[in-house]
Amino acid sequence: MTENKTTVKLLTAVLVLQGLTLAGQWTGQPRVADEVRADRADIPDPGAQRLAMVDELKQVNEKLERLVTLLESGGLKVKAESPDADEPDAK
Repeated sequence: MTENKTTVKLLTAVLVLQGLTLAGQWTGQPRVADEVRADRADIPDPGAQRLAMVDELKQVNEKLERLVTLLESGGLKVKAESPDADEPDAK
């Protein structure tokens, strides 16, 4: 008789745990693994990254446009000097 009562108690415990698992899935409560994934929200937004890259490219294009305008105007003078013999980097 005691084996029968023990078996009934164990089966009841298993049934209760299965019921809790089913209730958790039914109500949509996050599991521990889902909570860990939510904590790893350090992954940046790719859309925001692309928008930032586009903004940076616009700034680079503006700078290049100013440089091209300066070069086309002829107002840029370049003076090349040979390195001094005293400097150790001179070849």
